[in-house]
Amino acid sequence: MKKPELKISILCDYIYPFCFIGNLHLGALRDIYTLKINWCFIETHPETLPEGGSVKTLNYANEVWDKIIKELKQLADEEGIKLHKQTIMHNSRKALLLSDAVNPGRRCFYPCISSYSLHISLKENIGDETVLRDIAKENNIPENLINQTWSDEYANGPANATPAGLLPYLQYAGYLQAKSVPTFIFDNQVLNGAVSRKKLLQTASQML
Repeated sequence: MKKPELKISILCDYIYPFCFIGNLHLGALRDIYTLKINWCFIETHPETLPEGGSVKTLNYANEVWDKIIKELKQLADEEGIKLHKQTIMHNSRKALLLSDAVNPGRRCFYPCISSYSLHISLKENIGDETVLRDIAKENNIPENLINQTWSDEYANGPANATPAGLLPYLQYAGYLQAKSVPTFIFDNQVLNGAVSRKKLLQTASQML
């Protein structure tokens, strides 16, 4: 029996473990629907240096950070996965540019997303070109596409300049007044954060 088609837009950034969890939660939808996903890549911390920086630069109060980590651990436990303690923030600009350049219709796109998420959970620095090229090679992304993607005048910064490939996503997030990544958009329904599988299913059912 053919699955009904479901269109959804997702604001995401690879540096956030909550986006990793949110991507896992999509499994509940994939079991029922043929998903047509518009991935919107949002660089949430462009100020982070390529070599990374301490999460302390985010300036969260201790009690707020502890609450975030507790919630993340609970979500990871529910998924039966183990995430390493996050002490370093990575720069995601080149990873996001590469993902934008790899058309979602190409077979290597989704494995690429999984690879990025895996490397984050293993604490690899996806701000490092060598790491990204290794991931790209594993997923058969042509080297000329990588070089072309990173030839954008703002691929290497500055932090206050958004590369052309990522600018429409940032503008869309502003239009939605999105409060977090991930954000899931079903038509006129906007869900902020790594919402539960149950919530995703309930919202999707209202779209049919």
